[in-house]
This record gives sequence, C-alpha cells and structure tokens, in this order.
Amino acid sequence: MAVAPDYAELHCLSNFSFLTGASHPEELVLAAAKLGYRALAVTDQCTLAGVVRAHEAAKECGLHLIVGTELVLEDGARLVLLARDRDGYGRLSRLVTRARRRARKGRYRVTREDVAGGLAGCLALVPTGWRAVVGDALPDADFLRLVGDAFPGDAWLAVELHLGPDDPARLAALEALGRAAGLPLLATGDVHMHARGRRALQDTLTAIRLGVPVAQAGHALFANGERHLRARARLARIYPQALLDETVAAAHRCTFSLSELRYEYPRELVPAGLTPSEHLRRLTEAGAARRFPGGVPGKVREMIEHELALVAELGYEPYFLTVHDVVRFARERGILCQGRGSAANSAVCFCLGITEVDPARMSMLFERFVSKERNEPPDIDVDFEHERREEVIQYLYEKYG
Repeated sequence: MAVAPDYAELHCLSNFSFLTGASHPEELVLAAAKLGYRALAVTDQCTLAGVVRAHEAAKECGLHLIVGTELVLEDGARLVLLARDRDGYGRLSRLVTRARRRARKGRYRVTREDVAGGLAGCLALVPTGWRAVVGDALPDADFLRLVGDAFPGDAWLAVELHLGPDDPARLAALEALGRAAGLPLLATGDVHMHARGRRALQDTLTAIRLGVPVAQAGHALFANGERHLRARARLARIYPQALLDETVAAAHRCTFSLSELRYEYPRELVPAGLTPSEHLRRLTEAGAARRFPGGVPGKVREMIEHELALVAELGYEPYFLTVHDVVRFARERGILCQGRGSAANSAVCFCLGITEVDPARMSMLFERFVSKERNEPPDIDVDFEHERREEVIQYLYEKYG
C-alpha cells in the first residue's frame, strides 16, 4: 500500500465567511488533524474572526494552525495571504481593518494598490479554483506579475483541482502560466466544509446569500462536493507530488501562533527616566497620602505592598496606568465615573481614585482581582455618566488612535 503524502491545506473557509463556509473552525481543525494534515490555514474572507476558535481546537489536538485571509479585490482578482510571523500578522490585521472601514457594514474593499507594495511577514497565494476565474479562463497574468513583484520569494500560484472534466489540461495550462510568471505552484483545496456531508448545507447557504431558492441557484452552486478536506491518498491521485510537497514547505515558513499575542499598552504614560513600576508606585503613594491624610494604616500599607509586588511580578503596571489616565481625564472635567466589580478588592485602585471602597474598612482579597494562577490581565470595569460618556470615548480616540 502506498504511503499517503504529507499535505498542508492553505486555503480554507469556515462559517465565519458568512453564508459561504459550511463548517465551524473547530470542525475543520479536528478533521484536518484526523486526516493527518501537517497544517491547516483558516483563510476566511477579509476577517480573522474564525482563527480564535481554530486556535483553541488546534492547541488541543496538536495541529499546526496558520492564520490567514482571502481577499477579493475590487477588480475581481483573488488573493490569499498567510501570516508568516508576528509582524506579518500585525500587517495583515491592519489591511483587514482598512478594507472593512472603507465599505459599509458587512462589506469590504481592497484594491491592487493595497497589495502592490507587498506585506512583509506574509505569504501570498493566487487561487485558481472555480470562484477565482470565469469559466475556463486562467488568472490574470498582470495580476500574477504584480503579486510576484510584491512578494518576491513569498508567492505561489495555487492549483485547485476538483475533479472537473478538464483537470489535466487545466493543470498543464497553470504549470505553463506559473513558469511564465515566475511563480512556483502548490496545491490547495478552496475548502468550504470539513466533510462532504455538508454539501447540502453549503448549497443552501449559497442560495440564501444570493436570495434565490436552491433550485434556481444554478451554476452559482459548486458542481460537486469536492471542496471538503480530502484524504491525503485521494489528493495524491489528483495532484503531482511536487505540488503537495510544496504545501508543507510553505507551511513550515509560517511560524506565527496566536499564543504569541499579549496585551500591549501605551508607553507614553510613563514619564522619561521612570519605569512603569516606579511611576505606578509614585501615583499610588500620592493617592494614599490623599486618601489617608492622617497616615496610611498598617493593614492598608501591607495590602499596597503586596499588590504592587504582584502587579510588578506579572508586568501589569501599564494596565493600571492606562485606566488611571482615563479616570483622571474624567475627574478633571467633572465627568462622574466609578470603578466596580472585582477591582473593588484592590487597595491600589482605591489609592489611584479608580474605586471608592476603603480597604481600611473592608476585608479584601486582592487575588480575586489579580492572581498568578489565572495568568490573565485584570478586568477593571469603570462606569461613566451616560450624558458625557462620548467625551471619554473621544479622548481615547484622540490620545490612543
């Protein structure tokens, strides 16, 4: 029995591509892992929303998840972008944001100019499946050259074969086109569902998106159920080995994981010459002197020292400084505000003026608010008076963008 080849699926849409994908991200991840794929890229249409669930599922089953997106440009050209590293993920996120903000809700707009300069830290695939071209036409040669120039050494022509009657001829034509454009080829599936059994649902979603009954959707529906995650042995009978090997080589270059992401707070809140820890202590001590003009009670002093030590150990000082800055702005302008929730268990929050619960009069457990075991930033909820809340929002926009 022949050994099934290694394979990484690099073009896959989940149901976060609204009314297009017919499977949940976690279903796609688990199916890919069961099939023995080396990696799976979730590439929903101009969104990264589906990768969060996919990431959680991939951690559980040990699958290499690649973060990406599919873009339909204003002129109809299609492009799949994959984040290679942390910087690439940031640039990809900004491109998705710009594209969504240019259009009305639920739509987006991307032009060739948006990708002509490339996207450092990202790989680019030009899909060639049924949705990417009209009829039997090949991808636009000018667009291929643009992508090749914009992503030197990081671009591929993605061959997508779905058991059509002209697959051999189409493969030969794409190989010739790739040579002419200077782009290597790899295999992708233009996946819309984790299993063939979702085909009826996928047809229904398409009909809903078009606003017609399924029976009237006609050629807008896929010709068969091949856009699912296919067995590797089956792929070996459809694609040349070299195209399957190239998927794994490309996947190896994508090392970014959502696990790398951390909260990033403004740095300009800390005066020159001070560390965030030193600045937070200064503000806390000044606030303690205002709160307790007769001297800080011993119980409160112990709480402050304990809290500051834990905050420093976890590196959360910038978070406290950011919330303090917003509350300071509101109070200076007479905007009523009040911190609430578990933040009321913090003596530091009381000294900073974020909350109004006096630790000298309460039995407080700071670990209900911040703890090493939870390994996540605290959550400080602050209510602002409704009539003037917009002033606070505009301050945030003006200062932080």
